[in-house]
Amino acid sequence: MQTPLNGIKVIEFSHMVMGPCAGLMLADMGAEVIKVEPLGGDKTRRLRGAGAGYFPMYNRNKKSLCINLKYPEGKQAVLDLIKDADVFIENFRPGALAKLGFGYEALKALNPRLIYCSEKGFLDGPYSHRTALDEVTQMMGGLAYMTGPPGQPLRAGASVIDVTGGMFGAMGILAALNQRHVTGEGSHVSAALFETTVFLVGQHMAQKAVTGTAAAPMPARVSSWAIYQLFETKDDEQVFVGVVSDSQWKTLCEAFDLQNLLDDPTLAENRDRVIHKDKFLPQIIDKFKSLTKAELMAKIEMLGLPFAPIGRPEDMFDDPHLNAGGGLLDMEMEDGGRCKLPALPISLNGERLALSLDPPKAGEHTDELLSDLGLDLAALKAKGVI
Repeated sequence: MQTPLNGIKVIEFSHMVMGPCAGLMLADMGAEVIKVEPLGGDKTRRLRGAGAGYFPMYNRNKKSLCINLKYPEGKQAVLDLIKDADVFIENFRPGALAKLGFGYEALKALNPRLIYCSEKGFLDGPYSHRTALDEVTQMMGGLAYMTGPPGQPLRAGASVIDVTGGMFGAMGILAALNQRHVTGEGSHVSAALFETTVFLVGQHMAQKAVTGTAAAPMPARVSSWAIYQLFETKDDEQVFVGVVSDSQWKTLCEAFDLQNLLDDPTLAENRDRVIHKDKFLPQIIDKFKSLTKAELMAKIEMLGLPFAPIGRPEDMFDDPHLNAGGGLLDMEMEDGGRCKLPALPISLNGERLALSLDPPKAGEHTDELLSDLGLDLAALKAKGVI
């Protein structure tokens, strides 16, 4: 397919998740993304434990340039790449890149059309000097409070702030690129972890503003829907079922032979059912418990009601929907093994965005990129620049 960002050139100075995620969004949509790494490669490549998947997940469809920026030749080579670039992405602590000569003002003078994106912990304000991490801002921004049970704040089960912060950065870049069509000039885009967290809990802030009552943590919340929870099945499995309209309630009761509940006027509307859950919930629990997980899901699906098995991340490798619809991209890892990882969750004209480059090996494209600049590779290697 013709990719929407074909012809856009991006220079990425980033590590870990937030910056690479912003670059991934653009790379998957067809931009040429050049990831600038130190000699030996980004340290993110060597993370273990929960961080072991960061690099392969967020660095596909990119080219890797490994270079020593402390040498004038190395710095100049990258500046030469930036001269005709459209976008620059960085997620280093404030001031770090300016000391190397890659701050916003320096690159703006070099390339006035450049979109410079800074992925930070905080936008401008009293916290700007602080060091932030995904988990730090989940804790201070209210998300951990809402995720865990009362008195037990708990971070979300994925790097949701890093990822969404990267997405907001990419959104800002796309807006700035469109603005450049009008002004002819680039701009400085910033996205931040803390502000991203607060945006995600905005619905709970609005709840307090509208009702006067603070939102309770999700495990202790009073749901807006009378049926919106996990149920046990005959084979000791669990299925989530939601009933979010009066017509769905009628469908459920008729299908499970619960006419007595339909005849009860105190259960006619959802708001009444939320109050009188004790009247009907034991019957629903018993009906669902009489079926196996497979039987319950098949019946609920036939009825068109919302439901979900309890999936684990590793279950997604074999998910039939993802595999049938191009939702997983088969790529080669740095060690030569293969893995299927999630594509961007969008389609364009019915087409999923495809894989064009495997996650790059450290410095895989160094020779190619510097040769295109007409540089003497042998001399650069002899000096230790590359």
